[in-house]
Amino acid sequence: MEQARQWRARFEEESPEAVLRWALSEVHPDIALASSFSMEDIVLIAMMADIRSDARIFALDTGRLHEETYEAAEAVRRKLGVRIEWYFPSMAAVEELERNKGLHSFRESLENRHECCRIRKAEPLSRALSGLRAWVTGQRREQAVTRRSLEVVEIDETHGGILKLNPLAGWTEGEVREYVRKRRLPVNRLHDMGYPSIGCAPCTQPVVPGEDPRAGRWWWERPEHKECGLHAGNAGGTVFRREGERKE
Repeated sequence: MEQARQWRARFEEESPEAVLRWALSEVHPDIALASSFSMEDIVLIAMMADIRSDARIFALDTGRLHEETYEAAEAVRRKLGVRIEWYFPSMAAVEELERNKGLHSFRESLENRHECCRIRKAEPLSRALSGLRAWVTGQRREQAVTRRSLEVVEIDETHGGILKLNPLAGWTEGEVREYVRKRRLPVNRLHDMGYPSIGCAPCTQPVVPGEDPRAGRWWWERPEHKECGLHAGNAGGTVFRREGERKE
C-alpha cells in the first residue's frame, strides 16, 4: 500500500498522457478503459490509442442505452481505429427482474434502483475487470459531490485490489471540450442536447445551465446517492473504498 501512496504523490500533478503512458508501459495488456462514450472517455480513448494502437477499451451495453451513445461508439471505433470489448448483463437476470418487477422498478426505491444497476452494470463490470491489474475511468472531481475527493490513482478493493486510474480527475469541463475541439474527436450528440452525464436512457435527462452535471442522473434521488456501484456507494452490495479506509 505504500507503493500506492507513492504513485499518488507522483502522478497527482502529472498530465493525463503521462499517467496513461506509465500505466500502459507497466501493465498492458492487463489494463483497460471503461467507456460510456462521454466526452471524457473519448478523450482518454484518443490518448491511449496514441500511446498504443492496441490499448484495450471496454463498454457495458445495459440494454437501455441511448441511440446517440451507440452512434458515438461506432464513430470512435472508426476514427480512432480501436477495438471495443462489449459486455452485456445476464439475460436470465434481466428477464427475471422485468417479469417480477416490471420495466421501471428502479424508480420505486433506492434498493430497486441498486438492484437494476447491479444486474445491468456492476455484474458485467466485474466480468470485464476479471484478470486485469488496472482499469481507467473518465471521472472528474467537479462532476458530482460524490467525486470531490477523487484521486488520480486509487486502489479498487471491490475488484481484488487492482489499480484504478482517473487521469482526468483534476480537469474541468472546459479543458475536456478544448481537447475534443483541438483533436476533432467524435462527440456523443447527447452532450449538445443538455446531457453532461451519460447513462441509461430511462435514468438520464438533460440539465439546465448551472445545474450540477449529474443532476440529470436518477433525478428523483438525493445527490449523494447518484452512483451506480461502478465507482462508489453500495449499489447491490458493491462497495468501493480507497486504500487505507476502514470498513464499517
